[in-house]
Amino acid sequence: MVKVLLDTDIGTDVDDAVCLAYLLAQKQCELLGITTVTGEAEKRASLASVLCKQAGREIPIFPGAEQPMEGEQRQPVCQQAAALPDWPHETSFPQGRAVEFLAETILENQGDVILLTVGPLTNAGMLFSHYPQTAQYLKGLVMMGGNIDPQAENTEWNVSGDLMASEIVYRTPVKLHRSVGLNVTQQVSLTANDVRQKFRADILKPVLDFAEIWFEQFYETIWFHDPLAAATIFEPNLCTYGSGLITFERKDKNGKTVWHPGEDNEPHQAAVSVSKDKYFEHFFGVFH
Repeated sequence: MVKVLLDTDIGTDVDDAVCLAYLLAQKQCELLGITTVTGEAEKRASLASVLCKQAGREIPIFPGAEQPMEGEQRQPVCQQAAALPDWPHETSFPQGRAVEFLAETILENQGDVILLTVGPLTNAGMLFSHYPQTAQYLKGLVMMGGNIDPQAENTEWNVSGDLMASEIVYRTPVKLHRSVGLNVTQQVSLTANDVRQKFRADILKPVLDFAEIWFEQFYETIWFHDPLAAATIFEPNLCTYGSGLITFERKDKNGKTVWHPGEDNEPHQAAVSVSKDKYFEHFFGVFH
């Protein structure tokens, strides 16, 4: 069993909900808790509780930071909260304790916890700022974030969502510091029609409900950004990786990650390729 803490902005891009459903179905995962981040964090916590209830699981859930450490919140609305009336969910959560909860859990399980971040890095930045000792006690930090394609002009949402927090997180030394970025996650997607046909498991039924909001308001495609990052915790060989240094550059009001390939003793690991077929075989396999 692998002990995991999930930090998520579930409720906007539907891949966060897909990621949480995967973790709840993954038999190798001991999910110790969930923290939410960005605007309407409590509604995001309620969405996470929908999936936990659907899975019959009692998982601690803590609404986290609604405002970034620096700049304005660019994700103020939790669009998928529109589906909450259709599903049993919690409405009351511990307030103002998300970062403290992360720190306590890491320190109580020294050397055993993977922190999986799949949203803007505000909670993680505050964790390493306020509790710097936690970095040395993490088994690993796995992030959906960044883009190490040198030809890419576009920045990545999670890294750009809080520039100060992203700078802190990339400077923090962790035993395993893995970035799974757009350069690989954009290769793994399904159309809306494929999702409707394939999301048959009970835990995926509310996810499909959330997905219909995503399809209507944004795109008729799901990119499996966050669930791919999660899957590398349990099946690392779904991707290939490079070791090196990721530096963080400010680009206008956005943040851009720059990859400097190096030796194995460099501080960062970055996914450089993915096997799409192996990924989907693994992903849907956990729901059987």
